[in-house]
Formats: sequence, C-alpha cells, structure tokens
Amino acid sequence: MSWKKVKLGEICIIEKGTTGILKAIPGEYPMVVTAEERKSHNEFQFDDEAVIIPLVSGTGHGHASIKRIHFQKGKFALGSILCAVIPKDKTQLSSEYLYRYLDLNKEDELVARMKGMANVTLPIKEIAQIEIPLPTLKEQTEFVENYKKLEANSDLLSTELTHQLTLVKKLRQQFLQDAVQGKLTAEFRTLHPELVEGPNSASELLKKIKAEKAQLIADKKLKKEKDLPPIKPEEIPFEIPEGWVWCRLGEIVTMSRGRFSIRPRNDLSCFGGQYPFIQIGSLDEQGSIITEAPQTLNEKGYKVSKEFPVGTIAIAIVGGTIGNLGVLGIPMCFTDSMVGIFPSDCPNQKFILNFLRFVQPELKKAAYQMSGQPNIKIPTLTDLLIPLPPLSEQHQIVQKLEQLMQTCNELEESIKLSALLNDKLLQQVLREALSNKVDQNKLANITN
Repeated sequence: MSWKKVKLGEICIIEKGTTGILKAIPGEYPMVVTAEERKSHNEFQFDDEAVIIPLVSGTGHGHASIKRIHFQKGKFALGSILCAVIPKDKTQLSSEYLYRYLDLNKEDELVARMKGMANVTLPIKEIAQIEIPLPTLKEQTEFVENYKKLEANSDLLSTELTHQLTLVKKLRQQFLQDAVQGKLTAEFRTLHPELVEGPNSASELLKKIKAEKAQLIADKKLKKEKDLPPIKPEEIPFEIPEGWVWCRLGEIVTMSRGRFSIRPRNDLSCFGGQYPFIQIGSLDEQGSIITEAPQTLNEKGYKVSKEFPVGTIAIAIVGGTIGNLGVLGIPMCFTDSMVGIFPSDCPNQKFILNFLRFVQPELKKAAYQMSGQPNIKIPTLTDLLIPLPPLSEQHQIVQKLEQLMQTCNELEESIKLSALLNDKLLQQVLREALSNKVDQNKLANITN
C-alpha cells in the first residue's frame, strides 16, 4: 500500500517571520536566521516545533539557491526573510519528519520553486503547493530514527575520509621537504661526485646567476635591487648535502609586483578587452598552470597594468590565500595583491615553484595585518633562504617530485570519489525510503 501525498498548505500553518535581523534586540530567546548559528531576541514569535525555510536566495543577485533549512522547537523568534512551517495536527505529521523530507529534497521542492530574475525569492504560496508523502506517524518516527543512524554512520565515514585527505596533504609537504633537503636525490649525487666542485657545482651556478643579473642591470634591462642581508649561521634551518649552497631567493630570481589596484566592483571602465587578467582567486596551493582568465582588460586597463610572460610564477601576498600559486600558461596581467617571479632556466623554474610550495606555511606565519587582512611584503619573499643544488640535480628533483605528486593526486582523487559516493549512497537510500520503495525494516537493517 503506497503512502498518500498531501500539500503542505492543507496540513501546515506557514507563517513569515516578523523580526528584522538587524533590528533584533539580544535577549533570552533564540532567533532563527539564514546562517547556521542562531542569534537571539528579547521576544519570541513562536512556541512550537517548526521547519524554518529561507524566503530569499542564499547566494545573492540573480541566482536561486538555499544553503540550509532549520528545525527549531520551543519559544523562538524568526527573521523576516524566513518562514515557519508548522504541522496543524502533530498526530498526523511529525515536524522532524517534515524537516528531514524537505532537507533531503531541498533542490527539487524548494529551490526549483524560487521566482525572480534579480531578486530571487521563494513565495509562501509556492511552499503551500509542495506535496509530501505521508506515512503513518509510527513510520515517520521510524524514518527519522533510521535517518539519524544513517547520517551518523555517514558522518563517521566522512570524518575518516577528511582525515585521509589531511594525511595526503602532509605527505605532499613531506615530499617537498625531502626534496629541498636533498633526500630524494641522494643516489643521483653518489653517481655524480663531479657536481660537488667545478663548473657544474651549485657555487658556480650561483656566481653565474649573479653575473647575469649584474649584466642586465648594467644594460639597464633590470633595475638595481637593494642589497640582501648576508646569511647568518643561526638562520640556517637544516643541513644540506655537500655541493649545495644556501642563498636568498632574491639572489637567484627576478620578481615584480602586479600593477593594478582598481577593483571591478569599483570601476568597470578598464575591463572588457583582449588582455587576460586574473586575481588571487585563480591561484591555488599546488601552483596549477593558468590558461584561462575570468576577466580581460581593455587598452585603458592595460596601460595601468603590467603584463607578465608565459611561465611566470604568480604568488599571492594578500588575504587568506597568502602563498597560493599559479603558473601563467599565457601572457597575463594581474593585481598588486600578487607577485610575479619571471621565467628562468637557471635556476630551474619548476624547482623554484616546488620550493615556494614548501614554504607556504612559513609565508602564512610571516603575514601581518593591514586594513583588516593579512599581508606579506616583497622582502619577505626576497629574503627567503633557499638551498640551491647544482642545475642538473634540480632537474632530477623536479622529475622525482612530479612522480610523487602524481601519486598524491591519484590518492586524493580516490578519497574524494569515496566521499562523493558516500554522500550519494546516503541520499539514494533515504529517497527510496521516502518513495516507499524500501520499507522501514530494510532501512533499519542498513543502519545496523
């Protein structure tokens, strides 16, 4: 026997909140708002069990979405951009069953009913038209209990999968540490003792890089840079292999800050042309290759910006993404919240990228607060201590790391797929239960 379906408007009271969220006076009663955390108010509007549904889009202008609905009981206040759905007869419909059903079917039953092009809203009359399956009260209670058990089991698995992702992240960092300490290429050095001294050694490489930079300055192709402080013995964080040398990052690379401080939300007159333009949102922890830009600059914008060539390493120096990286796959302009490290074969550009991946935690710790957000200065980058191997060993390090990072990528994808399948399985089992394809005894067996 199938469950009958009923419209919410027939079996529930649907009432809009009356308290302006910004006008709420803190008090003893919880106040339900669109955010996950409750606020408080000095008066209550309801004294009941209710499902709380937002009446406005959760992601703003022109897009229909609902991030969450709530279940609330007791005395509570309600924000004016939400509504409470309360069963008229608690012996016929359980509020918690209704909450679970609507939460499970949020996209199909709520988001799909939202109206409007710019200001997207969910009309109460649309909520009243939602049809729900109505089992017996006993079956509703059993469903809620089984739902909780399934959800708890799923959460345990999700926690484990999240832990595994954390371990993969730590593994990446360990591989990077082994790389910059020379542990990945110990065998290579044994086979190439000639790299300790002579024309192919790291010390000669450093002299060559300095000489090339000095010549560029003499030819006025590069501005003279401020002298970097000498390296003190107490600064050196770990021992490096024989034949390597310590230096500062600014000694071996050329870098420049992005040149564009206009934000699209403040001035659109520089945007919409042929010059690719990125902001820090295009960067990530791994330093992915960037071949597409979400925005472009016109001639006006290009004149007040700076174009960086293919192969440039972009690094974020502002905000919560400090240390995030990207490698330009096409010439691009970018904001002054990023620094570009120009392409180089000497040192190996990919070796520099991996070094920057390794020091990301250090850069985040070095941040200072300015205008309410973290920042790092360019000297923080130029002064970084970097262990410099011979050029041929740099190539070997990059090759070894690419193999190891690919293994990490595959592990990460496998874990993410498991998490996705876990979530889909939970949703499928519950939907089948609600469609009366699975009886409660079978559902109970799954949870055990």
